[in-house]
Amino acid sequence: MLNTIIYGEPTARPPLVIAHGLYGSARNWGVIARRLSDQRQVVAVDMRNHAYSTWDACHDYPHLAQDIAEVIERIGGTADVLGHSMGGKAAMTLALQHGALVNKLVVADIAPVKYTHSQIQFIEAMRAVDFSRITRRSDAEQQLAEQGVEKALQSFFTQSLDIKGKRWLLNLDVLADQMPNIMGFPELDAQWQGPVLFLSGGESDYVLPEHRAKIRALFPGARFAKIPGAGHWLHAEKPREFEAAVRTFLNA
Repeated sequence: MLNTIIYGEPTARPPLVIAHGLYGSARNWGVIARRLSDQRQVVAVDMRNHAYSTWDACHDYPHLAQDIAEVIERIGGTADVLGHSMGGKAAMTLALQHGALVNKLVVADIAPVKYTHSQIQFIEAMRAVDFSRITRRSDAEQQLAEQGVEKALQSFFTQSLDIKGKRWLLNLDVLADQMPNIMGFPELDAQWQGPVLFLSGGESDYVLPEHRAKIRALFPGARFAKIPGAGHWLHAEKPREFEAAVRTFLNA
C-alpha cells in the first residue's frame, strides 16, 4: 500500500487522488492539495520507490496503476485522479485498466507516448552527492549546482533528502534500472470514455500536436489546455493558475 497524506474530510464530491512525477513525493503537492481540499478530500500519494512508500524491483505503469487502484478502493471505490508526468502516465494506465475507479482525470504535462529524453542524468547527480559534507539541504543543493542541476530542480530534489539518515528517499538503483519503462508507455488495447483534461505548460515540449491522435484514440473525451509561461513543472511554476484550471474542470 502506498503512503498517503490526506487533506480535508470526505464531502459529497469525489475525493481527489494526486500522483506525483519522477523524483517527487506527496509532500511536493502540499500547497495545492491543501487549497483544493476546501471542497473535497484530497489524497496525495508517494509512488512506489519514492519517499515513504514500498521500494520494489518493478517500476512499470501497470504496477503503478494497481498501487493507485488499491488506494482508491480503500477510500471509497471511486475518485478523481490528477497525475503529473510519471504520475500522469500511471493515472492514464489506471483509467485504461481500472476505469470504473476513475470519475475524472487530469493529466499534467505528459502524453501516452514513449519519450527519448531520459532523466538518468539526475540520478547520476544525486548519486554523486557526498553525504559526509551535508548538514543541511543547502549543502546538497550546492553540490547539485556544481553538477549543473538548475536551481529549481535542486530545491525539488532535496525535498527527498533524509539528512539525518544520510540518504535519498528515492530508490535510485531501481529507478535507473527501470528508466526504459518510465520513459515508455504500455501498449494497451483499451479506451476510457470519461472526461480527461490534458493540462500542459505553455513553454513545455512534452505534449505536442502530433500526440493528439494517440491521446484521442485512448481518451475520446480528452480536452486540452495550456498554462502560459509554465514549463514541465507547471504546478510548481504557476501554482495558482494550475489550481484554478484543475478546480474549474473538476467542478464542471
